[in-house]
Amino acid sequence: MRKAAFGWAVLLVVVVVTSVTATAYYLEPSTADRVIVSTTTSLYDTGLLDAIEATFEAKNPIDLNFISVGTGIAIQHARRGDADLILVHSPRDELGFLKDGTGLNRKIIAYNFFAIVGPEDDPAKIRSMLPAEALTKIVETGRNGTETLWVSRGDNSGTHSKETSLWTAAGFDSATLTQEGWFASAGSGMGETLKKADYFGAYTLADMGTYMKYVKDDLISSVTLVGQAEDLLNVYSAVVVNQTLHPRVNFDGALSFVKFLVSDEGQQMIEQFGRATYGQSLFHPAVGLLKTNADPPLAQMIRDYAFFNSTECPPEYRRGYPELYD
Repeated sequence: MRKAAFGWAVLLVVVVVTSVTATAYYLEPSTADRVIVSTTTSLYDTGLLDAIEATFEAKNPIDLNFISVGTGIAIQHARRGDADLILVHSPRDELGFLKDGTGLNRKIIAYNFFAIVGPEDDPAKIRSMLPAEALTKIVETGRNGTETLWVSRGDNSGTHSKETSLWTAAGFDSATLTQEGWFASAGSGMGETLKKADYFGAYTLADMGTYMKYVKDDLISSVTLVGQAEDLLNVYSAVVVNQTLHPRVNFDGALSFVKFLVSDEGQQMIEQFGRATYGQSLFHPAVGLLKTNADPPLAQMIRDYAFFNSTECPPEYRRGYPELYD
């Protein structure tokens, strides 16, 4: 069901605070028939998880409960044992999650691309540039003006992590840029960041799933200006919480959901989601692509970006379920 719940055997309230918002989550106990998923906002806000949840719960005696936050906060929840599973999109952070002993059985489930979106009149003239070139033009234009020209997530999310790496690749220190007047930090989820950028007529980095939904719902008028570049690849993974470290987590229930996500049925749902409404898929299934190498350049791009030691999950971070890696 579409609600937030996870954690202890008594009812607790956790308040997640960003620089601009505070969100309260009411926690219920993890049990054998409940799985708590701490998920990145793009998978949740687009409605993909609603569709998958309905099908999964109809076939399994498990109640899925979702917490929609940025990747950084999702990992914090899991490190406290307040989630059974995370769905995130920041390979660097996922590797740290595995290495610190909290994460197990990582599985890549989907991909799409980020995009730099902004106003139709494109004041920095970045349309169709490569990401590094576009960001350089935005900096130059911002420093020559007085208005807000870039809005960052600024929330330690997977999108924010990607943005930081793009600024670095372009030769800029994002921490320094935040001190400049043309650069604003939303400190909130993707949807609110998109709306803030749209309000200011500014640019931002967005995952295509959330962006397309907000355009379709007439919530923003921003247009895609830079997209489909290798540097903008966005890969989603599921990582289960180590039951040895946190005995109360529902490890087997979480793996049941992962197995559904990577099954033919789950992957087909990911592929079809959004086509009827948006004319194209919001997310693309990754399992078959990586297994069959149907598109070698794209498959290699995903491996280069999201594999660790030539695998999506090194053997030392796997606990059972060998069928996931056959």
